Amino acid sequence: MEIKETLDCKGLSCPMPMMKLAKAMKGLNSGEVLEMLGTDPGTKSDLPKWCEKTGNIMVASEDLAGGVNRALIQKS
Repeated sequence: MEIKETLDCKGLSCPMPMMKLAKAMKGLNSGEVLEMLGTDPGTKSDLPKWCEKTGNIMVASEDLAGGVNRALIQKS
C-alpha cells in the first residue's frame, strides 16, 4: 500500500489532530492513503467515528513506541 501523505500530529491536543486530518484529506484523491501519527489519546477513539461519518476507510491503526499512534486512512 502506497502512502500518499504523512500527517504528523504528535504533541497536538484535541481538536487539532482531527481538524488537520479533515483538511489534509480534502487534498487527496479517492483511493489514496494518508498516514497519521499522533499522541493524543482521544484521537484513537475519534478517528473511527470520523471515518464512519465521512465515509473514509480506516485501513489500520497501531501503537508505536513513545506513545505514538499510527493510523492509515484511505479516502473514499
